[in-house]
Amino acid sequence: MPHLPPILWTILIGFAAGVLAKWILPGKDPGGLILTTLLGIGGAVVADYAGAWLGWSHHGALSGFVADVVGAILILLAFRLAIKL
Repeated sequence: MPHLPPILWTILIGFAAGVLAKWILPGKDPGGLILTTLLGIGGAVVADYAGAWLGWSHHGALSGFVADVVGAILILLAFRLAIKL
């Protein structure tokens, strides 16, 4: 596996978490898959660093990926609520 800076790994894993969040929460979102994926990356980045800061997960651990998916789902839900308002 190539050595990448942690932020690049976070973005790649965040992309996967965003796609998984979209699969878990299907629906028609404004912006389509690209915007949903970007929101997933944002949620994953926040969850990844918040989890590491709180000591709940570590970079590269399965618990970190679970936190990334949860963060992506929360950001996606918040976005959907904001769009409806």
